[in-house]
Amino acid sequence: MSVETVKLTGKPVAEHLRANIKARVADLNERNIVPTIIIIRVGNKEDDVFYERSILKNCSLLGIEGRVEELPENVSMEELSKAIEDANSDENIHGIMMFRPLPEHLKEREILEKIDPRKDIDGMTPGNLEKIFEGDDSGFSPCTPKAVIEMLKYYDIPLQGASVAVSGRSLVVGKPLAMLLLNENATVTICHSKTKNIKSITSQADVVVVAIGKAKFMNEEYFTESSIVIDVGVNDDGNGKICGDVDYDKAFGKVKMLTPASGGVGTITTTILLEQAVRACEMITDK
Repeated sequence: MSVETVKLTGKPVAEHLRANIKARVADLNERNIVPTIIIIRVGNKEDDVFYERSILKNCSLLGIEGRVEELPENVSMEELSKAIEDANSDENIHGIMMFRPLPEHLKEREILEKIDPRKDIDGMTPGNLEKIFEGDDSGFSPCTPKAVIEMLKYYDIPLQGASVAVSGRSLVVGKPLAMLLLNENATVTICHSKTKNIKSITSQADVVVVAIGKAKFMNEEYFTESSIVIDVGVNDDGNGKICGDVDYDKAFGKVKMLTPASGGVGTITTTILLEQAVRACEMITDK
């Protein structure tokens, strides 16, 4: 049976957030403060460079200064640590964003621990992750989980008391998202690619967030006509096109609401990063 599926796009959510960011940047400008971030990139991976350009373009649109520290792929722990320490101590830099994963010869956790949590706009330092698990909203959340929350709120999807299945258990999306949903008083079940009877879990949930990391992992059999499906996955479909973790063509028309792989949650993520940069600037300069 076919239903009229509502397509949940990220663009209006991002525009709503940007209007708020611009107003706050204007307030900072009145105090002669320009929110400034530094992007630390090790190597020259195509995906990193593409995302970097997107961040810098959005910085320009929102009145945020974006700088780039490009380091060679064979950079030493000492050299990378110094770049972070320099950014930590620079009063004119309010946010630090570092591309990951780092090359294998670098100790990523040790490097993340060196970033000042007050400038960790990507929300990946142990201190900020700890705050999420404590229910403390004074820190910074990883951007993709926060983007999911902002999308659900923008489209007035009730979370209090709702049953939410989070499919995926990574520290980048699944685990912190589960904590953010709990903070909204949702009832959360975490499942993953090895979960038994995963279809029975997802089909009984009001909201399903799919972050498995496998192309078209879920089709319409995982959902019902009342399912609200948020697809976080970004994959290559094998033909050079982007697809999600949900088989969009099979699920559309079978569920209540669904995000597209392109133009969905990912559209909001960069805006979240820059909102957190402005918040970092406000906290650091509010002395």
